[in-house]
Amino acid sequence: MPFVVLAILDAHYKTAFALFVVAGITDGLDGLAARMLRQQTMLGQYLDPVADKLLLSTLFLVLTHVGLISWRVTVLVFGRDLGILVVSAILYVGLGMRDFTPSIYGKANTLAQILALISVLLGLFFSPAWIVAFSTFALDATVLLTVVSGFHYAWRVGHRLSTHSVNQ
Repeated sequence: MPFVVLAILDAHYKTAFALFVVAGITDGLDGLAARMLRQQTMLGQYLDPVADKLLLSTLFLVLTHVGLISWRVTVLVFGRDLGILVVSAILYVGLGMRDFTPSIYGKANTLAQILALISVLLGLFFSPAWIVAFSTFALDATVLLTVVSGFHYAWRVGHRLSTHSVNQ
């Protein structure tokens, strides 16, 4: 991750794009290998999505810092992810709740974030009109899915808490 950040800050956008794509591919292959070889661990199941979110959130922040993504998008992305992290930690420590599987909205949000970052980075050195349009679409989809998935997550937590209190 630091190399992608440094590449962006130094305006080496092709390098940043390549490193981000390689990071995504290796992350996918790592997960696939862990499943195929039955080497999944509980720690890995917790840390992998945290590491993924850390990379995505950091790239949103850096691209916002250099003026390539709106602060509004980044604040929404950070706010949702930080909120989910804090609520998950509180529920785990306070009530022992562990299972926080991502919803379809959360997965769609992550996909939109990845596509937004890829298209923004790609558009810095290869910018036909369709890349620019897709970048705008992906950022708009990120905003929409960040809000929808955040509300859906809050609803799921409320539902789990009401079920938890009934079972106590």
